[in-house]
Amino acid sequence: MEPSIVSLIDNEKNGRQVIGAISLRGDGMIFYGSLLHDFDLLILVVCCDIGLSSQIQIEHCVNGKLHYQRLIVGRNDLKQWVIEGQNREIVQCFLHGDVILDKDGKLSALRQDLLDFGSEMREQRKLNEYAKLLNTFVEAKKYTQDNDLMDAYYCVLQALKHYARIELIEQGILPENSVWEQARPINSVAYKLFDELTDNKETLEQRVQLVLLASEFSVMSKMEDCCSLLLNLLGSRKSAWSIQELVEVPELIHIKAELPMMLRKLVYRSLVTEVTIALNNGQGDVREIRYLA
Repeated sequence: MEPSIVSLIDNEKNGRQVIGAISLRGDGMIFYGSLLHDFDLLILVVCCDIGLSSQIQIEHCVNGKLHYQRLIVGRNDLKQWVIEGQNREIVQCFLHGDVILDKDGKLSALRQDLLDFGSEMREQRKLNEYAKLLNTFVEAKKYTQDNDLMDAYYCVLQALKHYARIELIEQGILPENSVWEQARPINSVAYKLFDELTDNKETLEQRVQLVLLASEFSVMSKMEDCCSLLLNLLGSRKSAWSIQELVEVPELIHIKAELPMMLRKLVYRSLVTEVTIALNNGQGDVREIRYLA
């Protein structure tokens, strides 16, 4: 006899209080990806974040003939992954799997909060996607210049996916794994460019260059709106910000790698003002660049 799924969950995992759990059962007719590969069941256990030693803890278990994978995550991590667009398979499991344990309704409240995809979350996710879009767009141009066409093609494809996610976010839609299926019905510019890139009769070089040229205006025109969170932060005080101060701001931690390039682009577009501060470090006339909006 197959054990009760709820019986496979401990109320406490390594000192962390469980607030609920989600299950996803394997189906021989549907491929669910790596999370359910060669398993009968996936159990996602959500805990309070106090004492969290790592973002994801993994357990592979067997009970009778039932082989299952158990993932233990913190509830704040789920929200962070939605903002960053990371661990999308786990997020999809949490949003669409079966609730099998929900203490005091906390799990359902968390799931509804993520499904609602509120304005604060949208702004952070939009900034993150734009940072990735800008970075891959610049990389694509560099690879094209070096005549490295396969890498240029890959970067353009990734840039378009970030672009499509921005368009979905603008519609209040949480981007999922099947981004192109989500983008198709909303008359997406990114989808049209994707179709041009993948289904055009021109050479690979011509397709890459055509899409880069066609998308450049749209990418730049979205900068002010997509960077509103960053611009509001830069305008939140009278004194200018150093780059080091900005990379330490929690709301910007997910774009830490792209932030230097973004700031320079914002200065070039006259959306951010560059000011210089004298350094008293014995290095002559060296001045530190700071940023203000």
